[in-house]
Amino acid sequence: MRNRLFCNRPRQPRAINRNIALILFGLGCMLAHAPKASAGGDAPQWMHALVNVTLPAHDEKTDAVLLYSEENVMLQSADKIKKVIRVAYKILRPGGRERGTVFVYFNSHRKITSLHGWCIPAQGKDYEVKDKDAMEVSLPKIEGSELITDVKDKVLRIPSSDPGNIIGYEYEVEEQPMVLQDIWDFQEENPGRESHYSLQLPPNWEYKAMWLNYPEVKPSQAGSREWHWVVSDLKAIRKEDAMPPMAGVAGQMIVSFFPQGGAALNGFANWQQMGNWYRNLTNGRLDASAGMKQRVTTLTSSAPTQLDKIRAVAQFVQQDIRYVAIELGIGGWQPHPASDVFLHHYGDCKDKATLMSSMLREIGVDSYYVVINHERGSVGPEVPPHVGAFDHMILAIKLPEGMADPSLIATIQSAHYGRLLFFDPTNEFTPLGQIGGYLQSNYGLLVMPDGGELVELPKQPSTMNSIQRTAKLTLENTGKLQGEVNEVRMGDRARSERWQLRAVAKDSDRIKPIERLLADSLSTFRITKASVVNLQHTDQPFGFNYSFESENYAKSAGNLLLVRPRVIGTKSRGLLETKEPRYFSIEFDGPARDTDTFEITVPAGYEVDDLPPPVDAEYSFASYHSKTEVKGNVIGYTRTFEVKELSVPASKAEELKKFYRIIASDERNNVVLRPSR
Repeated sequence: MRNRLFCNRPRQPRAINRNIALILFGLGCMLAHAPKASAGGDAPQWMHALVNVTLPAHDEKTDAVLLYSEENVMLQSADKIKKVIRVAYKILRPGGRERGTVFVYFNSHRKITSLHGWCIPAQGKDYEVKDKDAMEVSLPKIEGSELITDVKDKVLRIPSSDPGNIIGYEYEVEEQPMVLQDIWDFQEENPGRESHYSLQLPPNWEYKAMWLNYPEVKPSQAGSREWHWVVSDLKAIRKEDAMPPMAGVAGQMIVSFFPQGGAALNGFANWQQMGNWYRNLTNGRLDASAGMKQRVTTLTSSAPTQLDKIRAVAQFVQQDIRYVAIELGIGGWQPHPASDVFLHHYGDCKDKATLMSSMLREIGVDSYYVVINHERGSVGPEVPPHVGAFDHMILAIKLPEGMADPSLIATIQSAHYGRLLFFDPTNEFTPLGQIGGYLQSNYGLLVMPDGGELVELPKQPSTMNSIQRTAKLTLENTGKLQGEVNEVRMGDRARSERWQLRAVAKDSDRIKPIERLLADSLSTFRITKASVVNLQHTDQPFGFNYSFESENYAKSAGNLLLVRPRVIGTKSRGLLETKEPRYFSIEFDGPARDTDTFEITVPAGYEVDDLPPPVDAEYSFASYHSKTEVKGNVIGYTRTFEVKELSVPASKAEELKKFYRIIASDERNNVVLRPSR
């Protein structure tokens, strides 16, 4: 689902990982069209100066180290920026070969004026590849949607990117900037020896540099209009399971440019100014056409209340406006006119938000853009305003005075604008009144008539995102288990299942999620009956109802039978079971509260000999409670798993590891049955 939520192209890293390279280019294609090694093309002096330098600190798992990077930015006017980029790596392990594939993006506002790559092998002559050896590729399709874009990548593959060799590249670009800002991403997954950033400004221009996730470094000055920054001995950012997004942990410097007299039309120094900048992009875009007004009347004429009218508009935009990712120059930020979106019945997140805002205005309801990142942790109060922080657009709906309904959960109280309800028109499976976990406790730029304000979106109760599973099962003396299971899913637990089944037409394919669930918990099983509940009714809980049988579920131990009372569902996780120390916080998708209630009828001729002990694990970030008891000839197992905090600091990693180990132990426990006396 997340793959289709973003609207704006994220900033491109220095080198792209192998998985993305395979998507964009295809490994076979890369090998078939790789340029021939061009011997005799000497690498430049700046690369040869790196041959004998001391490598940055690294361990035996490091695939490559960054020897040197340099980003030279020359602001020539408010409409033109020139950049020269130089990067060099030493390849240490086979996995580092991907650093020899260079991706540089371009579009109608960004032109690549030169591109070169070199390899200095441990032995032998240098190799060189030039601009003419590069290939142009388009962006990959976004899952669940179409893509309309003028953004392409120029891809250059440097030969002999083998362990022991040094590879490097240099390129120049000219940009017509949408905003007068630049972002220096100097920290990455590889350790870095030395990175440079230089800035040249024309007369009467000023800059403001802001640092993220790294101590501020003061620049040296060369002349009156040029500044130079250097960072050295950069630690690698090793990826960890469930870690925050890279934007929330990697060192960056954000530089804003200002002409004499203050911010230009395409510049800003604070959140309020950024809000004004974005609001100016939307001027005139909310005007409704005659057809839109007629559709609003049709949609809302039979709605008895104002809330029902809002729901009708929300459902129309969610379900009837096809999502198409659009990335055309400033169109990556500027929405299309609402009338055009309505006419063509497609648009991306900002287009859908614009159309819905315009239609709400026709029923007398105000709403405001909220620019946000779909990865919680990318933006926070400490982050300076910059366009690279965001990739998604939703709405904040100003609820009419006195409108109160228990379904309206995702709200905050604004001091100036009253009660605001957040809503994502792109997410067609989350009903009005709720937001997905990716938005909860996330920060977004609220674009108001008087400017922008960074606000924190609410965290919903854990009960809003849940699986309630109940099962009535019968055990035979052969060990066979059979019976019925009912599952009720709400929130993201429901959304994810609806997303997976959105295009499924065959009944046999609709039970695939059930098969996966059972396969995770049972060694053998056969589904005898299955149905899906409320697949299309997103305002209702989603459900699975199914029956199954599992041969040899109970295991024999002499004349005893061992029965695991936790029949289905796994809550334990092994993400912290590693010898490596934890550096980053552990992030949950959202608050959640899941319950299991299993009743297992004991076979005739057997009685319970031993029960697992109850479990009560209570932590600040999560809790787990389970109990196994016997009533007559029925074993009853109940448990509750709850996520209370969305981020667990690394300092509590051992507590979380212990928490999951407690769960894993409980999930393995058995009830012991013996022959009746």
